[in-house]
Amino acid sequence: MSEEGGIGITAAEKFFGLILIIVGALATYFTLTSTQALGVYTGFFGFLSIILLALGLFLIIAKTE
Repeated sequence: MSEEGGIGITAAEKFFGLILIIVGALATYFTLTSTQALGVYTGFFGFLSIILLALGLFLIIAKTE
């Protein structure tokens, strides 16, 4: 495979990571501010939000070869 073709994939990976970080941050914010409505599911949705944040951060800092 060509080394020149990977620049678009790298940019898409970084952009998708940024989108995941934004969605994860919004989900975390809305989860933690609406604990009354979520009740016992606050921890579950908080955990899922943190997973989105971690995945987005991983996509941004990962190096593609």
